[in-house]
Amino acid sequence: MSGAALGLEIVFVFFLALFLLHRYGDFKKQHRLVIVATLLAWYLCFLIVFILPLDVSTTIYNRCKLAVNSSPAENNGSYVTLAPSKQMCFKPWSYIPNGIMPIFWRVVYWTSQFLTWILLPFMQSYARSGGFSITGKIKTALIENAIYYGTYLLIFGAFLIYVAVNPNFNLQWNQLQTIGIAAANTWGLFLLVLLLGYGLVEIPRSHWNGAKRGYLLMKTYFKAAKLMTEKADAEENLEDIMEEVRKVSESIKYNHPLRKCVDTILKKCPTEYQERMGRNMDDYEDFDERQNSYPSEKSLVKLHKQVIYSVQRHRRTQVQWQILLEQAFYLEDVAKNESSATRQFVHTFHSQEPENKIIQYFYTPTVEWYWECLLRPWFYRVLAVVLATFSVIVVWSECTFFSTNPVLSLFAVFIQLAEKTYNYIYIEMACFLTIFFLSICVYSTVFRIRVFNYYYLASHHQTDAYSLLFSGMLFCRLTPPLCLNFLGLTHMDATISHKNTQPTAYTSIMGSMRVLSFIADGFYIYYPMLVVILCIATYFSLGTRCLNLLGFQQFMGDSEMTSDLIDEGKELIRREKRKRQRQEEGENRRRERYGNRDDSTRNRVVHTDQKESSFSETSTNRPLSKYTRSNGRTERDRIELLQDAEPLDFNADSISDDPLESDSGR
Repeated sequence: MSGAALGLEIVFVFFLALFLLHRYGDFKKQHRLVIVATLLAWYLCFLIVFILPLDVSTTIYNRCKLAVNSSPAENNGSYVTLAPSKQMCFKPWSYIPNGIMPIFWRVVYWTSQFLTWILLPFMQSYARSGGFSITGKIKTALIENAIYYGTYLLIFGAFLIYVAVNPNFNLQWNQLQTIGIAAANTWGLFLLVLLLGYGLVEIPRSHWNGAKRGYLLMKTYFKAAKLMTEKADAEENLEDIMEEVRKVSESIKYNHPLRKCVDTILKKCPTEYQERMGRNMDDYEDFDERQNSYPSEKSLVKLHKQVIYSVQRHRRTQVQWQILLEQAFYLEDVAKNESSATRQFVHTFHSQEPENKIIQYFYTPTVEWYWECLLRPWFYRVLAVVLATFSVIVVWSECTFFSTNPVLSLFAVFIQLAEKTYNYIYIEMACFLTIFFLSICVYSTVFRIRVFNYYYLASHHQTDAYSLLFSGMLFCRLTPPLCLNFLGLTHMDATISHKNTQPTAYTSIMGSMRVLSFIADGFYIYYPMLVVILCIATYFSLGTRCLNLLGFQQFMGDSEMTSDLIDEGKELIRREKRKRQRQEEGENRRRERYGNRDDSTRNRVVHTDQKESSFSETSTNRPLSKYTRSNGRTERDRIELLQDAEPLDFNADSISDDPLESDSGR
């Protein structure tokens, strides 16, 4: 089993990152380099979270083995450990051989840092650029990132000059590397505490509110009103951009040197707009014969960028609107079925996607009713209580993890109790649950936050390339300080425990933070305590209230604006529901009509001979059979049908079979 656990987790984490990226990204439409870079960033960050518990159990085993094989005299007091018996130092099932973990962490860490500080910012500008060639996009990306890179180089250069001039500093390469790592982790820890404070409160509260059907339905109505406003704004913006594209397409003809750029822009437009613009083109008009002012290539680049953004936004709002409608219809169905006497879940509309037969066999209407109407609310309440308990433990440990005598951090107490008995499975499970909960609180906040329309992770393949790359940057910057914070909570970091014990492989790669004592003994210890203030602010929704005061509509139960938006969203959902019901009724009538077509065709074939033998009688009675419909048309419909008919030719030599052209039919 040596190294087998490491290999299994590497494969599992890869498919996990691939699944999440497939949910948010679009493999068919987005550039392959964007998909690969984002997948690599997500994969490395998730890999650190899953592999770190194995590093902890391996380190505990190495400490035990070192304490058994070395006497205190030979150690010279270098390792302060209790010498257990040899029977207690058995090798864990997930033991990783020496030398593998340092190389593994070094490759993973420096690759993620290269992605977050150099490659991903450059690819962001490249993906958002409106250039028509690779060279043009690279040039635009370099110009946009010149200030970004120049700021860091200026700070780093000033620091090097200060170190070189000051005689008190005698830094070596390893110490300089540690300072760079400390600077990156300090920036990440600053953002980590902000996101963690929000997630520790919002995740349990969202699950508790998930058990309230009325709350979810009201919030869905609120989202519908906001999304309809955004959807209308996206449609209006797309119309304006398409009008500019039409003008440019009409002014730049096929023999113009910039026509290739216009064709590239047209390919990014929706199909209906492409067809509409293609009808008004004149291939034979020479642009040199007209004294028009043609747009420059720079203006076309800007227009290309606007087209990409507007089309992506329009498509995203359309998909989100359909998803929100399905969610609202389902919540209304749940509210109706709660009082059902048959205890069978009845849907208002049938699912548009084909359901799995296995799921249909086990997830019957009766099972669905018991789950949705009885079990699911209680399950969400129990889960919310468990998550709230974890949140309280995290907040307590963040405020007390610096205390080593006595040990007040609950996570450190759990790990030390398991370390005494060398229960490696319990150690790994405790470490995994701890860091997994911390990661969920931080990463879920990254998936929830929205910076206007520039950064927004939308599910169902609706996230643009810029947001995917930005999320990869955030993950790579947040994961290393998150892992260091976890090691501090469990007292596996020597900087926190103040013990000269063997460090974990991950800590050895980070280097000794004692080079910068004001960061190791100050910022890393006391700054995480701010999570208490952030949790209190999140609990009382102070951020939501501030955004609401600034004009950004937020869901607040005691706000008049929220009530108005709920009523508006409820009316929108009711309108869409009536529209879908009419569509289904029309499809049912059409299906019934087409179902009877075979019978009517068969009857016409049988009576063909009778029509030929009695033509005069048939021509006299045909108008009555023509306008006597089985679907019960009104008199107005028959009059409108006669008015829309083509003019009759009374000078015809022969009588047509059409009753509208016969004298009797007239």
